This record gives sequence, structure tokens and C-alpha cells, in this order.
Amino acid sequence: MNQTRLGYLYGFGAYLLWGFFPIYLKLLRPAGPVEILAHRIVWSVVFVALLLAAMRNIGFLRALARRPRALAAIAAAAALIAVNWGTYIYGVNSDRVVETALGYFINPLVVVLIGVFVLRERLRPAQWAALGVGGLAVAVLTVDYGRLPWLALTLAFSFAGYGLVKKRLGLPAAEGLFVESAVLALPALAYLGWLGRQGDATFGHGSGHTVLLVLAGAATAIPLLLFAGAANRLPLTGLGMLQYLAPILQLGCGVLVFHEPMPPARLAGFALVWVALVVFTVDAVRHTRRTRAEARAAAPVPAGAR
Repeated sequence: MNQTRLGYLYGFGAYLLWGFFPIYLKLLRPAGPVEILAHRIVWSVVFVALLLAAMRNIGFLRALARRPRALAAIAAAAALIAVNWGTYIYGVNSDRVVETALGYFINPLVVVLIGVFVLRERLRPAQWAALGVGGLAVAVLTVDYGRLPWLALTLAFSFAGYGLVKKRLGLPAAEGLFVESAVLALPALAYLGWLGRQGDATFGHGSGHTVLLVLAGAATAIPLLLFAGAANRLPLTGLGMLQYLAPILQLGCGVLVFHEPMPPARLAGFALVWVALVVFTVDAVRHTRRTRAEARAAAPVPAGAR
């Protein structure tokens, strides 16, 4: 199997697991969102530590300890991913899977928005058009919900911010997840200890439930590692097309599996989001092809080819 096909296989696996993740989270009831988040953090540390030990790759921590700015950035990334995970778990367990899917649909548009205001990037006309349609979609959904879709917006902005910090850090997936989870592990353990003393912990109440909580670490790490494998093998356009698979599956889970309502106004809001994403994606593909063609045209011709 060539590397491109392997990359698509990794990417499909990552987004497939993320797409069906709401079903897994529902199985963790009666644990509350914060307890699930704490277990997800703690068992992620354990799982990735074992993986890194098997790969004999623990030594990177020594080099990282000598980079205080990188450690501060990792703390920021950890805070952003904790907000993202916590909001997502809360959304799923409060029967708002459809709204969580919306968050990941609009995430690419938020990334563009951050590029404008944080990185001072200049947008092409089609990108401005996509942002305008996306803003209209949020307005329609605000009217439908009777409130700002804050859960979706929190997911979109926290994940976009996390991606920005991660891009600047440049840590591989396993190493990055280990350090970020380790930053959050102490407060997570403290919360679980307090919950146990209060007698409200669900861990240990039933072997099946306990195993599912422990497996939250693997369920967190495996899609991230698959994603890293895809990112290293696929062009950005190919990876960008795959990213819509997860929210499509999450939306399907919300409507078809959990029977969440999808009134006409909400459907219209989602339709506007999809229009914005089509405009955004088509423009990105065209821009990438144009850039490659210009690079080939500008490349010097080998002497033997003249």
C-alpha cells in the first residue's frame, strides 16, 4: 500500500472514531461530565506514557524542560483542550449532540477568522463570502434556539485556538498529548479524590462501567495518533475534505440515533453552514492547485531537458 492510500486510511479511521464518539460518551452514564473529563485526562496520561515507554521515547521530556516558553504554550494548549473536551462531554450528555456537530462544522470558518485577527492574514474574496454566510447561519440558529449557540461556538473557538497553539509548538501527537494531559492530571486526580470522598464517584460501581472509564484514555489517544499519521502523508486539501466526516456522523448520531429535534429553521441554519463550507473548500482546492501550477512554472528547467 502506498503512503497516500495509507494516509487516507489513517484519516478515515480517525474521523470515523471521532464521528461515533457520542455513542461511547453516552455509555459512560451515570458519570457526570466533569468526572468523565477527569478520567479521560488521567487515563490518557497512562495510555500515552505506556506507548512512549514502548517506543523508548521518554527522553524528549528533558529537552522540553529546558524550554520555558514551550512549557507555557503547552499549559495554554492544555487549558484550551480541557475546555473543548469538557464542553463536548457536557453537550453530548445533555442531549445536544446536534449542537456539538455544529461546532465542528463551523470550526474551519473560525480558523480563518483567527487567521485574520491573530495572524493578520489577508483573505481572498471567496473566504470573506464563506465567513459572511457562516455568520448568517449563526444568526438563523440563534433565532431558532432562542439563544446564541454558545456550546457550538465554544467548541469551534477552543479547538481552533488549540490548533493554533499546537501548530506553533510543533510537537508530535503522542508527545504533545502526553504533556498536555500531564499538565491537567493533578487537578483531575484531585477532583476524582474529592468525588470519591463525597461518595459520588461512579468509578468501581460495576465492572463494565469501570472498564469503559479506563478505556477513555485509549479512545482519546488512538484517533489523535491516526490523525497524526494521516497529516504526515496527505496533502492539506485531502485532509481538509476528510475533516467534515466527523461532524456529519455526529449529526447523524444526534438525529437518527438519539432522536434530537431538527426543526426547519435549524435545518436552514445548518444548510447555510454547509453552503459556507462548500465555498470555503472549493476556494481552498482552487488556490492550492493554482499555487502548485505557479510553483511548477517558476521552477528552473534542468539543463538536460533543454
